This record gives sequence, structure tokens and C-alpha cells, in this order.
Amino acid sequence: QVQSVESGGGLVQAGGSLRLSCAASGRTFSRYAMGWFRQASGKEREFVAAIGWDGRSTYYTDSVKGRFTISRDDAKKAVYLQMNSLAPEDTAVYYCARGGLYSGAPLSTRTSEYFMWGQGTQVTVSS
Repeated sequence: QVQSVESGGGLVQAGGSLRLSCAASGRTFSRYAMGWFRQASGKEREFVAAIGWDGRSTYYTDSVKGRFTISRDDAKKAVYLQMNSLAPEDTAVYYCARGGLYSGAPLSTRTSEYFMWGQGTQVTVSS
């Protein structure tokens, strides 16, 4: 099984950057796709980005394309989300979760297809 712990959130001004990290446990981390989701106050959890099990495929929601980059380091059992040009609408709690076994393109964007959610890390972007 893969459990996740997110970190790296904080308060940043609009236009700034943050790098989120997700530390995963479990011997089989490298076999799974991983995803980042976010949930703003009063809203449903939404897909942000995903990376395939082998790192060769990535997918982003339209609103973050060109600003966010997802990556993984299997040796460290970690997934990262580099967030640049942050805007107030990016304010949310960010979660990482495990996707499908040996899953690559097309990567799922459905929360129901991700498991082992972390506790989340708060990102607040001030205007």
C-alpha cells in the first residue's frame, strides 16, 4: 500500500511560487500513477495534475497548464508539484493520492480512481 504525506504549502503573494512535496510510503510506490488534487473552501475536490507510473506521461487541468509541473522521484518515493505564477484562485488545500497500478496515458482525473489520500497542505495566495 502507498500512504501519502503532503508538505510545502503556505502563504504566497500572487505571482509567486511554491513547491509541494508528497512523501509516500510503501514498497510499490514506483508501480503507481500519482495525482495532485485541490479543494477550495466550500467547493468539491478537483483534479490538478497526474503523472504516470513511469514518469513518461503527465496531465494537467486546463487552469494550471503552463504554470504547474508535476514530477516524481521513485528513489525518494516522492511526488512534487512546482507551482509558478500563482493566483488567488489557486488557494486551496492540496492533496496527493495514488492512482492506478502501472497506469499511464490517458491518466485519470477522477477522484474516485485515486486512493491513499494524504492529509493535505494549505496553499493560500494573496492578491
